[in-house]
Amino acid sequence: MSTRLQPGDPAPAFTLPDADGRPVSLADHAGRKVIVYFYPAALTPGCTKQACDFTDNLELLATAGYDVIGVSPDKPEKLAKFRERENLRITLVSDPDKAVLTAYGAFGEKKLYGKTVTGVIRSTVIVDEDGKVDRALYNVKATGHVAKIIKDLAL
Repeated sequence: MSTRLQPGDPAPAFTLPDADGRPVSLADHAGRKVIVYFYPAALTPGCTKQACDFTDNLELLATAGYDVIGVSPDKPEKLAKFRERENLRITLVSDPDKAVLTAYGAFGEKKLYGKTVTGVIRSTVIVDEDGKVDRALYNVKATGHVAKIIKDLAL
């Protein structure tokens, strides 16, 4: 079972390919707040709703100083298809070996339809300007999650 992050923990550094295969690093966002969210699979109903909600609120989040990075085990080609089909404007990165998902506590055992399975735990980690965890939210719902983040951050 992966360890869950706590407020004040250093956010694990990462560099992963985006939908176009270009490297994206957490370090690229130094000095800005970053919402790193982890989702199971592109082009599925819940993940599409969540990604569209982040895209719809991107301007509000950016104005408040937040960048958004979505992480899934999908390959860059699938992320590109997801971005094009849904007109997503958020950064999507690929973690096929699940190393970053694991480092952030977003991969492990979870309940799915009453059964215990191993997979991506829908999670959101908010990283402050200094690269520390501000909030770590696990087992979040795809629907309404972005609105809750905006409310909790008083944006």
